[in-house]
Order: sequence, then structure tokens, then C-alpha cells
Amino acid sequence: MTAPVGKAPEAKPPEKKPQSLWTDEEKDKRRALYGCDILVENGSLDDVSTRNAPSDALIVKYVHEDSIRYDLTRGPKVKMFDMYWDKMRGDLKTIDFGRGTIKPNLWGYQVPKSKKKRK
Repeated sequence: MTAPVGKAPEAKPPEKKPQSLWTDEEKDKRRALYGCDILVENGSLDDVSTRNAPSDALIVKYVHEDSIRYDLTRGPKVKMFDMYWDKMRGDLKTIDFGRGTIKPNLWGYQVPKSKKKRK
């Protein structure tokens, strides 16, 4: 005989991921217009406070859909302000220094493959 089977676990509905603040078209033009890159979009404070980021990255705090959101962004501070101000006006709260420790010129650096030496 087999043991009685218990109640099947209920399937959880998939979690809704908050939609992005930026459209695909804005993402493409952002680098050319403002010279800024968003490294972490809509992350928690722990996500954007990582030490594994360039030291010139800034933490942007803003309100969107009645919730506080954080982005980790690189670029000139004035241009970054312009980018966020053009998008959300008064919902921009603060732009603070990030906690990254990697030199900006080494961010994303890959070691070149060495050539084989002739003997």
C-alpha cells in the first residue's frame, strides 16, 4: 500500500517585475545625448551600494509610481541631472556618490590575448 498523498502545493503567480522607466528608444539615445550609462536600473539600496562598481558611479534616488527607486549611473553629474530631470521633473530626489572601488579606466577591461612567441 502507498501512503496517502497530501495536498498539492499551490502554484505561486509569477512576480511582476516593475517595468522600466526608460523606453528602448531612450536607452539607445541616452549615451549620445547625455553621455551617461545606467549600470543598475531600479535596484534596491543594497544593489546600488555595491563595491564592485566603478568609483565614478553615482546613486540616483527618485520616486516612480509612489515607490522609491534607485539607479547606479555613470557620467558627468550635470548631464546626469539633466537626463533624469528631463524624464521625471520633480520626482528626482537625490544624486549621491556611489561606493564603488574599481578604477573607472579599468571598468569592463578585458586582458588581451597574448600572441604566441616564435622560437
